[in-house]
Amino acid sequence: MHNIFSNAKMHASYIVYIIILTIFAASFVAGERFKEAPEFFNSPDCPTIQTDDGFVCSDKAVHVAMTLDTAYLRGSMAVILSVLQHSSCPQNIVFHFVTSKQTHRLQNYVVSSFPYLKFKIYPYDVAAISGLISTSIRSALDSPLNYARNYLADILPTCLSRVVYLDSDLILVDDISKLFTTHIPGDVVLAAPEYCNANFTTYFTPTFWSNPSLSITLSLNRRHSPCYFNTGVMVIELKKWREGDYTRKIIEWMELQKRIRIYELGSLPPFLLVFAGNIAPVDHRWNQHGLGGDNFRGLCRDLHPGPVSLLHWSGKGKPWVRLDGGRPCPLDALWAPYDLLEPRFDHLIES
Repeated sequence: MHNIFSNAKMHASYIVYIIILTIFAASFVAGERFKEAPEFFNSPDCPTIQTDDGFVCSDKAVHVAMTLDTAYLRGSMAVILSVLQHSSCPQNIVFHFVTSKQTHRLQNYVVSSFPYLKFKIYPYDVAAISGLISTSIRSALDSPLNYARNYLADILPTCLSRVVYLDSDLILVDDISKLFTTHIPGDVVLAAPEYCNANFTTYFTPTFWSNPSLSITLSLNRRHSPCYFNTGVMVIELKKWREGDYTRKIIEWMELQKRIRIYELGSLPPFLLVFAGNIAPVDHRWNQHGLGGDNFRGLCRDLHPGPVSLLHWSGKGKPWVRLDGGRPCPLDALWAPYDLLEPRFDHLIES
């Protein structure tokens, strides 16, 4: 009788073990477990900022804005870790996350991996923007959250005068305060690395270029000839943005796009139409972009010549996808150390 009860207990324990293991492993397969990141501390000469809700508006903090969603959560976690790890005053960095859904779930992920992080989450009204989005050359570019950068001045607190906007497919290997403190002249709204050797004409359709009333836009009231810049890394003067009503100006181009197709590439062209030739240039080291390859094939690319402060996997290929698929590009190895996703346990299910 003792053996019968012992065997029954063992059998029940085994079943419970299998159930727990299956749930545990399934959560890994779903990519829902992230490690807790180490805590990083300020150097002695860092200014002190408030630890209560006042940090959201602190003028002594470095303010970083990002979008947050489930599809790119793994990339976002890597961005946060890289920013903190390379900062001399990591406790003075405040993150402002814009998200469209699953707010509490995403907040829990952030708190779990970064329990000490100063951050705030802002809801984003997808319905307000969805009707303005036109299809582009890659479906991922049509996500409403890609357009949140258009509305940062409206979404973030009015007490904020400046913010660094970062995409979720990059890592920093330098102190973000250097980027945040970029000099921006009084009549300029944003700063970003410019690429004046890029073929600017390819970002707009023949319909745009053949219409003088449209194409002349790019030669009016510009500090210099328009140059391409990547909107995944920008320093934005929010107060000047609000004063100049730049959200409305961008929306006007998006509304025109719905009537006459004047570009093919997601949220970038309206920014070029409004700001190209009128931005403060930033050293190219702060956006070594294009590491994800082009928008169609996502083939491997090398770094641009020169120093590196920020690596950006813009384009179709994302490092976590290529690493999981066993076909990484050489530079994906530079992203891997910032990956907080727990190791997968698929083999436990298979066995």
